[in-house]
Amino acid sequence: MHSIIHYSHQLLTEIIQPGDTVIDATCGNGHDTLKLAELVTATGQVYAFDIQDQAIINTRRKLTDKGIRHVELIHDGHEHIDQYIQDQPIAAAIFNLGYLPKADHSIITVPDTTITALSTLLQSLRKNGRVVLVIYHGHPGGTEEKEQVLAYCQSLDQKQFQVLQYQFINQINLPPFIIAIEKI
Repeated sequence: MHSIIHYSHQLLTEIIQPGDTVIDATCGNGHDTLKLAELVTATGQVYAFDIQDQAIINTRRKLTDKGIRHVELIHDGHEHIDQYIQDQPIAAAIFNLGYLPKADHSIITVPDTTITALSTLLQSLRKNGRVVLVIYHGHPGGTEEKEQVLAYCQSLDQKQFQVLQYQFINQINLPPFIIAIEKI
């Protein structure tokens, strides 16, 4: 079985092609942004969002070290995606919900902005495109976001979207899990 991070990347790798436009809704330390940039190659485009200066700095450093330039780093909340991505079909997006590791744990993703961003992305998602949410919920505020995001995803029309939940059920300390949404 694959770890949560490995499986989230597998879900993206299966559908992203060179030249695609993709979104990292929470760039954090840049791991997912780098993966997306490698998948779309220099012919594609990655938009990576984060509200924290340190996340943008960390991600820029990781991309610079690899010589990657086809990423637009956006120091803004993912709820404003519609201001940056207009009339572009999105192949895929990824969210890591929670807080930035090794940073201020009081700065967290929240249900309202996450659901706003998710709703916007689903409208722009191309057929067979995917949105992957890695949900870390073992922190103050995490349970509320988890419950609201799950409720939103469960309400999606099954004629338009397939929604998958992937999680390990015998791990302690509220382990993260994945929600993957595919447009059909």
